[in-house]
Amino acid sequence: MKKHHKILHDLHSYVLIIIGALLASFSVACILLPNDAIDYGTAGIAIIISKMTGLGLSLCVLCVVLPFLICGIIYLGKVFCLKAVIGSVVYMVGLDYFERMPFSLNTEHFLAVAFGGALLGAGLSLILKFGGCIDGSEILANVIVKKLSDKTGRNYSMNVILIIFNALVYTAAFILIDKSAALLSLLVYIVATAIIDHFTDHFEAIKQVRIITKNPEEMIRGIRDDLGKTCTIVDSYGAIAGENKTLICYVNYFELQKLRDLINRFEEPSFTTISTIDEIIR
Repeated sequence: MKKHHKILHDLHSYVLIIIGALLASFSVACILLPNDAIDYGTAGIAIIISKMTGLGLSLCVLCVVLPFLICGIIYLGKVFCLKAVIGSVVYMVGLDYFERMPFSLNTEHFLAVAFGGALLGAGLSLILKFGGCIDGSEILANVIVKKLSDKTGRNYSMNVILIIFNALVYTAAFILIDKSAALLSLLVYIVATAIIDHFTDHFEAIKQVRIITKNPEEMIRGIRDDLGKTCTIVDSYGAIAGENKTLICYVNYFELQKLRDLINRFEEPSFTTISTIDEIIR
């Protein structure tokens, strides 16, 4: 029964990642590009290359994102990267299809960019919420944070890395394409990230996970072996369940998806809460 539930859960995740990637590609191809705006992250780099060289956008996206996907497979695990690959492939196919579709939203640039940014944010929210990723900058930030955490034993937010990466993308757009396009694209970033933060509860921030269970040994082993993380163990007592243990673990948003899968694998019932941490002081 549990295996059947997991298959349905995984299928549900992949379907929503595909829907999110199609929403994102429609927004870029039919709303943002016709109104002189670009996407952010590695997709933004691909759009700049496409505009400067005349190459197809989907081909440019493939060339830019492929090294990041390979890096993610090496450092972040096969499950995460399977979802990232599926999302990226659907996004590229969607770009190729929607670019040739006889539809574009040609209206006042500000309104189009605000609507396109919101639609892009909704698509990316679906992808991120169900453990996928179509942007190489998020994979890069995740790898850097993981390396820093492994080296120092501390938890780091991806926020600074993503801001620096996208600042470089928009600076390049400002210099190489057009000043107005760069400013419109910055508005896309602000709108899209506001939507993403709302639906994913600040995906770039550190997450505190509290797991209440009677038999913590297997869970602790899984957290250590699968995530390379440690956790704090606190004695606790439930009014009905009686004595149990509370495990407190800190992970980033992409590790959180792996931790959810880990918790779902165990037959032992547990109670888990997740909260966003603004800062950890050591």
